Amino acid sequence: MTAFDTLTDILDSRYSCRAFRPDPVPRETVEQIVTAAGRVPSWCNAQPWQAIVTAPPETDRFREALFAHASANSSKPDLDWPKQYTGPYQERRRTCGWQLYEAVGIEKSDRAGRTAQMMENFRLFGAPHVAILTSEADLGTYGVMDCGGFITGFCLAAQALGVATIPQAAIAGHGRFVHDFFDIPDTRLVIAAISFGYEDADHPANAFRTTRAPLDEVLDWRTG
Repeated sequence: MTAFDTLTDILDSRYSCRAFRPDPVPRETVEQIVTAAGRVPSWCNAQPWQAIVTAPPETDRFREALFAHASANSSKPDLDWPKQYTGPYQERRRTCGWQLYEAVGIEKSDRAGRTAQMMENFRLFGAPHVAILTSEADLGTYGVMDCGGFITGFCLAAQALGVATIPQAAIAGHGRFVHDFFDIPDTRLVIAAISFGYEDADHPANAFRTTRAPLDEVLDWRTG
């Protein structure tokens, strides 16, 4: 097997896990994941990412406080939400949502059920760990872009070590709360969270997989 085969196997097997076992991941494994993620490229080698990682019982303390906050407050992110989803982006978003609801037995007409499933974001889907990813505010868009690479590196390194992940914008949507809970200075932007641990393979929320756009929708090959 070539290195490319190994990489594509990891890419193909990675998915957003929405139900975790409570077993914690050893600290040395987490450190391996973060170290590997830090090898991704960044603008001018700035490496703007920092990760606050919780382990039990701190994860549970954060989970309980976050769920209570999100249940009573609207979102207040450090970064603006997308202006809108249109065309294929909206279609992919809808398809992913309906796949999840179908997997867990929620009917399209069940608004309360859909809301309850959405709120599982703020329970971290039961994960024993969460990584809060921040970037230096002065680096703006380029720092945020670099952190996207770190998220990818984190998720792939975790998958290679048998650890499941789910990057979550929903948690960053309550950026002010996250700042206050972890005493994050305003010079840092809360970019995203990654809940992680060992997958609950028997949970129906983990029974579906999203598709990817075909090559002709991604690659614009120019020959002059």
